[in-house]
Amino acid sequence: MRKSVAPIVSALLMLLVAGCSGAPAGPNAPSPARDQARPAPRGGDSPERSYAEIVDSTAASDEGLFIVHKNDDDYFFEVPDSLLRRDMLLISRVSGVQAGMGGFLPAGAAVNRQMVRFERTGDRILLRKYSGEAVADDSLAISQSVRSNYLAPILASFDIEARGPSDTSSLIDVTDFYQGDTPSISGLRPAQRREYQVRRLDAPRSFIGSVRSYPLNVNVRHTLTYDAGAPPSDEQANTISMEMNQSLVLLPKEPMRARHADDRVGYFSIDRINYGLDEQMAETETFIRRWRLEPSDPTAYARGELVEPVTPITWYIDPATPERWRGAVRRGVENWNSAFEAAGFRNAVRALDPPSRAEDPDWDPEDVRYSVVRWSASMTRNAQGPSTSDPRTGEIIESDIVWYHNHMRSYRNWMMVQTGAANPGARSLPIDNALMEEAMEQVITHEIGHAIGLPHNMVASSSFPVDSLRSQSFASRMGVAPTIMDYARQNYIAQPEDGLRPEDFLRRIGPYDDFSVSWGYRVIPDAASPDEELATLDRWIEERAGDRMYKFLPQGGLGVTDPRAQTEDMGDDPVRASDFGMANLKRIVPNLVAWTTSPGEDYADLEEIYGEALGQWNRYVGHVLTVVGGVYVDLKTSDQEGVVYDVVPRDRQKTAMGWLAREVFEAPVWLNDPDILSRIGPTTGGLRALQGRQAGVLNRLLDPRRMDVLSEMEATQPAGAYPLIEFLDDVRGAVWGELSSASAINGYRRALQRAYVDRMATLMTEQPAGNNFQGPAPNMSRSDVRPLIRAQLVGLRTEIEAASRRVSHRVTEAHLEDLLTRIDAVLDAQEG
Repeated sequence: MRKSVAPIVSALLMLLVAGCSGAPAGPNAPSPARDQARPAPRGGDSPERSYAEIVDSTAASDEGLFIVHKNDDDYFFEVPDSLLRRDMLLISRVSGVQAGMGGFLPAGAAVNRQMVRFERTGDRILLRKYSGEAVADDSLAISQSVRSNYLAPILASFDIEARGPSDTSSLIDVTDFYQGDTPSISGLRPAQRREYQVRRLDAPRSFIGSVRSYPLNVNVRHTLTYDAGAPPSDEQANTISMEMNQSLVLLPKEPMRARHADDRVGYFSIDRINYGLDEQMAETETFIRRWRLEPSDPTAYARGELVEPVTPITWYIDPATPERWRGAVRRGVENWNSAFEAAGFRNAVRALDPPSRAEDPDWDPEDVRYSVVRWSASMTRNAQGPSTSDPRTGEIIESDIVWYHNHMRSYRNWMMVQTGAANPGARSLPIDNALMEEAMEQVITHEIGHAIGLPHNMVASSSFPVDSLRSQSFASRMGVAPTIMDYARQNYIAQPEDGLRPEDFLRRIGPYDDFSVSWGYRVIPDAASPDEELATLDRWIEERAGDRMYKFLPQGGLGVTDPRAQTEDMGDDPVRASDFGMANLKRIVPNLVAWTTSPGEDYADLEEIYGEALGQWNRYVGHVLTVVGGVYVDLKTSDQEGVVYDVVPRDRQKTAMGWLAREVFEAPVWLNDPDILSRIGPTTGGLRALQGRQAGVLNRLLDPRRMDVLSEMEATQPAGAYPLIEFLDDVRGAVWGELSSASAINGYRRALQRAYVDRMATLMTEQPAGNNFQGPAPNMSRSDVRPLIRAQLVGLRTEIEAASRRVSHRVTEAHLEDLLTRIDAVLDAQEG
């Protein structure tokens, strides 16, 4: 699972500390001796100026990482020689955004993060971008090739306007870099420029608002205004204005000790190619992303006592957060303290109110030293937990959580359509405030999980038995999944008679979270390097290898679909879980008119939440669909027993097929509730919409990739496989059952049967396209799929002919005659 092991970690870490030894780690950096030998600098073609002429009595200066000077409308950085070739992060963040530019670009969102260095060459200071993609110790011959083949691009070149008073710093004019249209720090991506028809940056309406220098970073706030042919709002103005905040952050001179990643435990990670390792290939090292947590009392920590960290992980609560929700935000952050206690730290995470202007006039939420839980005034229904890390080691140095105001609407709707049958607090609009506050708290906790390094873990919820999720004692003790990082949001399995309390329906931090935080953050006192940690880290994983609560699988799987690793699901049996979900949904739909309407109001809420109910039906169906053609994945190292990939047993796949035949292909007419459709119209529900949903499920079931997996498993694991020909027979039986009895066929089934023939025609004539998510598509002309589909159509044609001679229903007769014509067209096209 580990992508590589570094044998000389101390030397490797020293390599990445740019400037520490005077030997540049990046490519083509000029040597200090050559720099000092260059002639005195000049300010381009203008007459040389003295420091005193630039920093005169009218200039305003601010001391910090750099001394920054403002003289008239010009801004200067005074770059100390001691900081040349030091690694820094340049973080470009949107601080003000025009309406209409999309909900995923809120104020506070980082749009670019780059590792940079200032380097002097003669009378210029260069700003170079270093990816950290490849390294090799300077003592090794191959380091010369690394420098030549991974050239660091130059983002900007600044003339040295003057040397500092003691000749230990360089004064550079950064005005044009920040207020010009500099692509590397722009808030507009190329695709947005095309979409909005951006023609140019309008210089008179672009300016630097402020420059502040702090001990570890310099912040520049600037406004950029573009002339645009199709702006996102106020089209007559032909204008896009954005306020940007650029943070230039000094990375630690002594990098944090990295920790090797392991695919069996979920962490965001960084990769780098280490050409200096003694391997017969270019080896990639992978390190987890985590905050620097160091025990304040290492001796007590080594004894196993809980100790406070030297520097706790701190988030500030955005001043824009409504007062009624501030408590939920605070608890959402600090919920992680219990997991960090498993790693040996007490009070490791804290949420603070920002200081007042009187308490700290320099406090600024855009200052990279402060992580903030931001409240975004946006119609987008989402929340995010991004973070910024040191690309050398994975150390997280800053994070801004974003809660979009309208995400409350998501939870209002989801709680009603998922839990309303068994949870009285979810049966009216607005949802009970205490329930909404609890839901918001858990969402913030989930996003903080991302910000401390944890990705989604969709497989975890499959470790809880479906029946246990109906137990009040189990639900109150364990929640809905072993981790809050799964998309198992509300307990849709619990039935009205199960007696769960309102808080029992929601997710929370669980055993996997304690384990993963301990695995990533616990200090291993006896280990002197990342390599020496490996045996302990491996042992911690193997101690829990037999318990599915501690399993991890990356979102999206590993090229196959594991039905246990799905979004929005829970429980160890997707079919039984969806049975209970459907039972609740059948109780909820008839009550939606009463639950969503009030005197004097229209039916907008009813229409919206009915749409959510239809979407929930689709989720339950999707959970079952993945069982067919599914493959179980259990990540292991070569010293662990058992297989990594294992076919879902045939009987489970056939049970799922039977469920789809019953719940989908027999039309779920209960969704077309007359009380609802008579108030909102038939456009959302009704005959046509339900026919479309049935056809959509059929097309997803008859997916070439699904059938390709069935063929693959039949060939490689025949003992437990679901043969492709048997699968196609079962689909045909589920769709065409009326043919054996020659009974009249209703409108839903007629549409489904036409969709079946259309899908078969597509599979016979078209080659599916590959995509980035699923990879290349199977080659239909070389697979068994087309011969077997042809056989299905030939057999189906015979059955239809026989049924058409016996049926006495005129619409059905016309339907069957039409199907014969359609099938003949498909078969004739193939013969031609």
